[in-house]
Amino acid sequence: MNFGRAPRRTTARTRSRRAARAAVLPVAVVTAALALTACGSGKSGGGGNTNFVASTSDGIDTVPKADRKAVGAIKGTTLDGKPLDVSSLKGKVVVLNVWGSWCSPCRAEAPHLAKVAGATQGKGVQFVGIDTRDTNKDQGVAFEKNYAIPYPSLYDPTGRLLLSGFPKGTLNPQAIPSTIVLDRQGKIAARALQALDEAKLKKMIDPLIAEK
Repeated sequence: MNFGRAPRRTTARTRSRRAARAAVLPVAVVTAALALTACGSGKSGGGGNTNFVASTSDGIDTVPKADRKAVGAIKGTTLDGKPLDVSSLKGKVVVLNVWGSWCSPCRAEAPHLAKVAGATQGKGVQFVGIDTRDTNKDQGVAFEKNYAIPYPSLYDPTGRLLLSGFPKGTLNPQAIPSTIVLDRQGKIAARALQALDEAKLKKMIDPLIAEK
């Protein structure tokens, strides 16, 4: 006789619960990944097989013009409720800054971003912020008002744009703050995974302004 435990039956209800747990897993993984990279140390690294040049002295990665790849779809609603599609900015040098009001390095770099954005606007440069992980827009709006940010910021509380907007093999935002600069063709040309000052911002932007 078999006195062991009877095999457990797999009911439809059990299978349903298992499927639900499996569906939740990717969200949990994404959330954990964002938490781990929040307010990063500024260490530089590549995003896949990327033909980029890493400047170890200042943490700025650049991509030769011939090897650049187009950024993905980055569009949504800004903190002031207006639609914005980064692809509509082709023809300009675009500076994408990933930030959150909760992030102290973001607060440290905000005055520098605001100053350089104003100084380069007449040179065909457009800054665009991506506000992530703020639980409501009021936090981001207060941040922009406090630091007199003169450019729009897309509201991306879940990090959706960060995950979908940068194709595999490109320089992508792996920390908060991150700054990524697109050339006039909408291709990823430079990246920094750290808070920036005016000198580093200009080092990323000026060569792209000068490109023909």
